Amino acid sequence: MTEAEGVATTDTGRSASGLAEEQARKIPGALLRFRVLAWVTGLWLLSLTGEMIYKYLILDDSAEAPGWFFYVAQLHGLFYMLYLAFTVDLAIKARWKAGTTILTAIAGTVPFLSFVFEHIRTKQVKEQFGLS
Repeated sequence: MTEAEGVATTDTGRSASGLAEEQARKIPGALLRFRVLAWVTGLWLLSLTGEMIYKYLILDDSAEAPGWFFYVAQLHGLFYMLYLAFTVDLAIKARWKAGTTILTAIAGTVPFLSFVFEHIRTKQVKEQFGLS
């Protein structure tokens, strides 16, 4: 159909429904990236939390924390930045509201919350796009 027949087309000549279908095909990949990074970020955050408990509650003031403690925080930060990027990627493709995106992004900073939000958002996206 052409524009004259009542179907809107884009600058590239594709119909709006064709763009929606193309966008929907990108959802499974974006969802998988989000899920993996939610788990990786959550696990590194738990490691960081354990490190902080050990450093501030178990070690006395005279003891030095092991040097590798620094790297746990750095790795969590790196994975959190990737988590943010993949969260925004999925949010754009799934058309999340701003509040949903922000809450999901913040979930990577609270121990165990990234696992909860990964489960909730995965369920929502699968229902919304009919994924199994």
